[in-house]
Amino acid sequence: MVLTAHPTEVMRRTLIQKYNQVAATLQQRDRQDLTLDEQNNVFETLNREIVAIWQTDEIRRKQPTPLDEARRGFVVMEQILWDTVPKFLRSLDSDLNKFTGRSLPIDIAPISFGSWMGGDRDGNPNVTAEITWQTCVLARWQAASLYFQELNALYYELSMNKCSDELRDKVGNSYEPYRVIIGNLRKRMTKTIKYLEEVFAGNNPSNDGVFQRSSELSEPLHLCYRSLVETNSRVIANGRLLDLIRRLACFGLTLVKLDLRQESTRHAEALNEITEYLSLGSYSNWNEKERQEFLIKELNNRRPLVPHNFAASQEVKEVLDTFAMAAKIGDESLGAYVISMSEYPSDVLAVELLKKEFGITKGLRVVPLFERIDDLNRAESVIADLLKIDWYHNHIQRKQEVMIGYSDSAKDGGLLTAAWSLYKTQENLAKLCKKENIKLTLFHGRGGTVGRGGGPTYQAIHSQPPGSIDGQIRVTEQGEMIQAKFGIPGIALRTLELYASATLKATLLPPSAPKAEWRSLMEELANTACLVYREVLSHKDFIAYFRAATPEIELGTLKIGSRPARRRLDSGLKSLRAIPWIFAWTQTRLMLPSWLGVGDALNKIIQQGREAELVTMYKEWPFFKTTIDLLEMVLAKAEPAIAAQYDKALISEELKSLGADLRNRFDETVKVILKIVGHQKLLESNSVLRRSIDVRNPYVDPINLVQVEILRRLRANSEDSTLQDALLVTFNGVAAGMRNTG
Repeated sequence: MVLTAHPTEVMRRTLIQKYNQVAATLQQRDRQDLTLDEQNNVFETLNREIVAIWQTDEIRRKQPTPLDEARRGFVVMEQILWDTVPKFLRSLDSDLNKFTGRSLPIDIAPISFGSWMGGDRDGNPNVTAEITWQTCVLARWQAASLYFQELNALYYELSMNKCSDELRDKVGNSYEPYRVIIGNLRKRMTKTIKYLEEVFAGNNPSNDGVFQRSSELSEPLHLCYRSLVETNSRVIANGRLLDLIRRLACFGLTLVKLDLRQESTRHAEALNEITEYLSLGSYSNWNEKERQEFLIKELNNRRPLVPHNFAASQEVKEVLDTFAMAAKIGDESLGAYVISMSEYPSDVLAVELLKKEFGITKGLRVVPLFERIDDLNRAESVIADLLKIDWYHNHIQRKQEVMIGYSDSAKDGGLLTAAWSLYKTQENLAKLCKKENIKLTLFHGRGGTVGRGGGPTYQAIHSQPPGSIDGQIRVTEQGEMIQAKFGIPGIALRTLELYASATLKATLLPPSAPKAEWRSLMEELANTACLVYREVLSHKDFIAYFRAATPEIELGTLKIGSRPARRRLDSGLKSLRAIPWIFAWTQTRLMLPSWLGVGDALNKIIQQGREAELVTMYKEWPFFKTTIDLLEMVLAKAEPAIAAQYDKALISEELKSLGADLRNRFDETVKVILKIVGHQKLLESNSVLRRSIDVRNPYVDPINLVQVEILRRLRANSEDSTLQDALLVTFNGVAAGMRNTG
C-alpha cells in the first residue's frame, strides 16, 4: 500500500486526533464491567473532547508543505500501523498453521508500505530534491526512534542466561548474553538517532557506529531468536522479539520506501538541453525511433553523458538534482520512480539513462504510469517494445511493474470507458508478461471516490481480470481514505485483512474470463459512454457552467495540500487535475464525473431490446457487477435537487438549460441502473449504507444551502474575510458528510 498526499483530506490533523480519541472513549464506554466512577470518568473525558473540538478552529490557516504532508503520513505509521502490522501477522500466522500446518516465515513481509509524500513532484514545484532528502532522513529518524523503544523493552525482557553456543561465541562469558546483544543494538540505535538529527539540521556528522542497512539490525535479532528456540524458550522468542523481527521486515530501517514521481516531459526537456549543449541535435525534435536509438546507445556506453561543467536551466537542474539525491540517499529508502503521462518506450529509457548517469545501480525501479484512455490502450505495445530491447530485457531481471491511473483516465473518457480500458489493459499486460516469462506487478493508482477508482476494497480487487493479480498487488491509499482505513487500530487491522484475503482469492480463485458477447457489449457501452461524456464536456458553455455552478474557483483557497490544483495556469479542463474536478462536483452533490454518459450508453442497449443481456452480465460477471454497484452507490449519495439550488443562485439564465439537461441525464441514469439491478429504490439490498446516507443527508443538506448563499455573496464581495472563513467551513462539512471526496 502506497500512502499519498493527494489533497482530498480537508479535516485538520488536530481534529482527526480528537475524533480518534472520541472513538476510543466511546469504545471504552461500551464495556459492561465499568464501575460507577469509571463510567463518570468516561463521560467527563467525552465532554472535554467535545468542548475542545467545538472550540478548535476547523480551518487550515497555513498551506501545508510537502514535509508537513510527510509528517502526517508518519503519524499513521507510528501511532497505528507500527502496532497493527505485528497483530495482523500473528493472526495470519495462526490461520496458516491451522489450515496448512506451516507457519509464516519470521522475516517475511506479506504487506509492506510505500509513500509518495515528499517524493511526488509531478506538477508540484514545492517538491524539490532537498525536500525529498529531508523526507527520507525524517523517515529514518522516526524509524530509529521506534526501534529504540522496542529494543529498550526487549532489553528488560530478555534477562535469561541460557543461550546457544552460536550466541555464546559472540558474547563470551556474560551472565546475561541476550542483554549484551540487545544492549549493543540499543547503543547503536542511540547513535543513529543523534546522527540523523544532525543530518536533518544540515550538519555533516560522522556515521561511525550508525545503522546503515537493515541487515545490521536483523542479523543479531535472528541470532537471539535462534538461540531462544534452541534452548527451549520458543514461547519467549515468539513474543516481543518476533514482533520486532517482523516489523523490521515490513518497515526496514527507513519506516517506508519513498517513491519518486515526475512527468515524462520533464525528462525529455532535460535530455534535450544535454544533447543541444553537446551539439548532438535536439532530443525534443527527434521521432520515437531516433530517441530510442540514442538512448540505447548511451545506456550501453561506458562513458558519462552529462559533462561536469554543464549549466542547466533551473527546471532541468531540479530534475538532475533529484537523481543526484537518489544516488546519495541509497536504495533502502527508495521504492519506484514513477513516470506520469507515459506514452512511449523512450519515456522509460530516458529515466534509465538518467539513473545510469548518476550511478544509481541498485533499487529505484522505473515504473511507467499510463493514465489517459489512449495511453492505456497503448500500454501493451509500449511494454512489448521495451521487452524487445536486449538491454532492457536483461536489466529488469524478469520483473516488470506498470502503474495504471484511474483518475485521469476517468476524467478523460468517463467512468465506464475508463473502467473498461483499465480492464483490457490489465488483461493484455498480464498475457504479454506471461508469454515473455516476466513477473508483472500492477500498481493501481486509485483515489477515494468512485470517479477516481475508489470503492470497497474486496470487491474492487476480486473484479480485476483473471491472471492480473498473481500473488501481489500495489495500490495507492490517499487523502481522507488513509484516515478512513488506518485511522483507528481495529479498522486498520480489518483493512490489512481485507487486502490479504482479496489478493489471495483473486490469485487462487480468479473469476472466469468474460464471454465474447459480454466483451462485445461492453465495448459498445464504453464507446457510447465516452462519446456522450466528451460531447457534454465540449459543449461551448460547459466550462462557463462548471466554473459558475460549482465552487471550483473558490476551492483554490482551501489549504489542504501542497500541490497546485492545475498543472498549468489556464482555465480549461485539460490542465485541471482530477482531484479538484471530482471535489467540485461532490460539493454540489451532482457527482457528475462518476455517472455522466453511463445512462445514455445503457439506455441505447435497452432500446435495442437487449436488457436481458445487461441483467445477465450484472449477475454473472464480477467486473460489470462491481462497476454497476459502485454507480448505484454514487447515485444514492447524489442529490440533484441540491445541485439545482446552486444553478438557481449562481449561474446566468443562458446557462440554466445546461444544468437542467445534466439533472435530466442523472434521473435517466438512476432509472436504468434500477432496471439492471432489479431494485425499486437505490441501495435496496444494502440497508447499512442506505441508512448511513439517510442519517447524514439531513445534516449535509442545510450546509449545502448555506454554501450556496455564501458563494453568492462572496462573488459579489470577494474581500469579506468572514464569508471566506464560513465558506471553508462549509467545504469541510460537505466533505465530511459525503465521506469520499477525492
